[in-house]
Amino acid sequence: MEILGKLFGSPARVKIMRLFLMNGSEGMEASDVAQRAKVGKDVARRELSLLAASQFIKQKNLIKDIRIKDKNKKKKVKGWFLNPAFPYLEIFKVLLVGSELMDKEEIGNRFKKAGRIKLLAVAGVFLQDKDSRLDILIVGDALKKGIVDSIIKDIEAEIGKELIYAAFETKEFLYRLNMYDKLIDDILSYPHERIIETREFSTLPLRKF
Repeated sequence: MEILGKLFGSPARVKIMRLFLMNGSEGMEASDVAQRAKVGKDVARRELSLLAASQFIKQKNLIKDIRIKDKNKKKKVKGWFLNPAFPYLEIFKVLLVGSELMDKEEIGNRFKKAGRIKLLAVAGVFLQDKDSRLDILIVGDALKKGIVDSIIKDIEAEIGKELIYAAFETKEFLYRLNMYDKLIDDILSYPHERIIETREFSTLPLRKF
């Protein structure tokens, strides 16, 4: 992210560009962009204006569901959309999405403060595998749910996509594994990359990723 931030002018711009690239035809208001990319509203507006001027994104009407007096209503608002006619779109896709989204060692270091991690594996979006049921698997002891959720949100903001993840205490994971739980079986059936793996887990009969 640091290198890309220097190349593109700012880390915020990289996060916002990835957000649009990873979510295709989805339209977003400026406030949504700020929230999902975890940047200030003023920063988001500035970057959106710059990206619009370069024709990377365009603005058009967006139908949004709103809640008024316990009733759901639809409201027409202005939203930002990725411009499919942007001439360098494929080049940016390769550079910002097709390459490694995030350093694997950095991911591992972030989760170390979430508890005693026994197994941490990435899949799905991190391995360019659209068929995987999961993006991140976390197994450990004394996992801190609030910290796990916070780390996930930070990673989502950096890569521009909502993640599918599962977090298990070691005892529960081993029980599910021994019971041939379908979720665990499905997770381990797809390609994974182990980032953290204690000796305890390296000797378990898990299918190799």
